[in-house]
Formats: sequence, structure tokens, C-alpha cells
Amino acid sequence: MGNLGMTELLLIGAALLLFFGPSKLPELGKSLGKGIQEFKKASKELTSAVKE
Repeated sequence: MGNLGMTELLLIGAALLLFFGPSKLPELGKSLGKGIQEFKKASKELTSAVKE
């Protein structure tokens, strides 16, 4: 995860919990995962288009 240590991850998690509450965190995580998946898919498509 780059230069993030365990302490930083815990602080980020606590901040997210405060801002969004425990009921919104699973939905937020799911949305983030889908966004990353779509980004990777678009990146692969772009890379294959450039190679051709």
C-alpha cells in the first residue's frame, strides 16, 4: 500500500467511521472496489488498444 503504515491505516479508518458511520462503510467499500475494478478494466483496454 505504498508508504502507509498500520497506524496511518487505523487513523484513516477511524476518520471514515466518524464521517460516514458504521452503516455506510460497507456500501462505501463496495463502491470503491467497483471503481478500482472499472479503472483497471479501462487501463487494460487502453493498453491493448495502444499495442495494436
